[in-house]
Order: sequence, then C-alpha cells, then structure tokens
Amino acid sequence: MNRWTCALELDTQRRVVAGSAAALSDAIARGADLRIGTAFRHNEHINVESPCNELIREVAEFGVTYRLASGWVAGVMSLRQPIELPEGFGARPSMSFFLYNQDGTQAIARPHLDGLAPTAQPGPSTPIVDAKMPRYHTSDSFDAGTLSPSHNFVYDFETFRYHVRDDWREALSHEADGTVRSGSLDALTDAFWSGAAIKVGVRGLAAAIDGDASGAGDEELFVHTGSHYYYTDRRLFMLGSHPIIRIRPGQPMRYASRGWDFGWLMLRTDGHVVYRRCDPYTLAFTDIPGHYAIRWFVR
Repeated sequence: MNRWTCALELDTQRRVVAGSAAALSDAIARGADLRIGTAFRHNEHINVESPCNELIREVAEFGVTYRLASGWVAGVMSLRQPIELPEGFGARPSMSFFLYNQDGTQAIARPHLDGLAPTAQPGPSTPIVDAKMPRYHTSDSFDAGTLSPSHNFVYDFETFRYHVRDDWREALSHEADGTVRSGSLDALTDAFWSGAAIKVGVRGLAAAIDGDASGAGDEELFVHTGSHYYYTDRRLFMLGSHPIIRIRPGQPMRYASRGWDFGWLMLRTDGHVVYRRCDPYTLAFTDIPGHYAIRWFVR
C-alpha cells in the first residue's frame, strides 16, 4: 500500500498547481515524513556538454524537516553523498546537505570528508554563475575554500512535488523541564517496547545556534531516531537521533557563514538534550547540553 500523498506541487516557475502550502505545513506539524520529487534534463543539470537530453525524475528523502511558528516548512537531505549520475559518486567524498523550502528555493552545504586542508577562512564568497546552466540561479555563496562551502540558489526544475507520509501518532509532548503537556510516558514506552519506530520534534534547537540553549525558539526540528532506552525504575526514556542539520531559522531557510552546523542528538523525556555538534570548518566535535520541549511520535 502506498502511504505517500502529494501535499503540494509547484511548476517550473514555482507556482502552486496542486495541493497547498497549508496542507504541507499541517502534515509536517503532525510529524509527517517528507520526500520531494523533481525532474530535469541530463544535459541541462548533470553534464551540459552531453548530447543527452533525457528527462530524469528524482525523488529524494529529506530526513530533517523544519516547521516555523508561521507554518513555513523546509526539509534537508541529511544522509546524501553526492552522486555523479549515472556512473557513481562525486570526485570528493562529502555530505550534500541540500535544503528545499516550501516555495522551491534551495540551498546546499557540503562538508568535505576527504581530509584536504582548507585554503580560505569562512565568509562571503563570489556567487557561482555558469552561463551554460541558465536554469541555475545562485543568490549568494559562502565559505569557498573551507571544509564546508555553501550557497543559496534556485534551480528551475520541471516540477516540485512535496510528498508526505502522514501516519505518525504523537504519544507524548512535554515542556523543556519535562512537564507533560499531552499524552503520557506509558503510551510512548508501550509503543517502544512493541518495536515501534520513534520520531521527535524538538523546539528551539536551531535558534540555539546563536548560543541560546533555552529552547525558546519558534521553530521545530523533526528527525528520526535509532537506539532507544528505558530506565524502568526511574521511569526515564532516552534515545539517539539520526543526523541533524541545524540551521539558523528564517523564512525562507538559508545557509550562511556560521549560520549552520550538524551532528547528533541524545534526548530524554525530562527535557535533557545533548547535541554532539560537528564544527563545519574543522570537523571537530563538541557536546552541548540543553533543555528543550520535545514531541515524541510513534509508528
């Protein structure tokens, strides 16, 4: 059974042709998973020197999703190594943290993992302009020559299709101090012990990129989780997340120098969270504790 539905579709000029931004936002607020489908020509997007004009359809998983208090939605590819279509991988091992907003604006941050030394310091860079790619419109670029360059852009895909799988159930919601707002710990742990998958929505984590770990931000970051643990006497549940990309909130979401990082989360039902942060410019890790309001979803 196909549990995926198209909540929003845009045309190549990023006009709404089906669904709505509100439908997408409402689904993400319920913890829905996100995949975005696009279409492009090989010799317009992959290799402009190629005679191949074949249409390529792509559907990609966006393992991290954001929803702002305004309802604005963005998704980030959190597990992608760059693919060199149709043969293999790109020349430099890296992560490709593609960011797509609900209006079709896009961005990418690319932490290089090949051990080469940086040749520049973080800061604004000359925007990338390629006359052979008229569908590619770069607005600004950052950190060229560092380990993690980024830029914001629009590529005029043939279509943008925002697919959601909206079958998560919220089992528990609590404040940053662990005070329960809705649901219950028993509902969460009963589902966990039955083998359910668990996803979390963490409020205010991205706002903390500027040093505020109060959890008072107006954005919610959603991510899947892996290993789960329950201390049965002290009634304390905790888990480890899949990778996250933390981006300073904005509408639209964008990359900028020192405005993003990535890592993993350890989260507990008393609101305690530890962010194992990877510095994009050194790839060094630091553990950052804090307390955050969390919603726990099960499937």
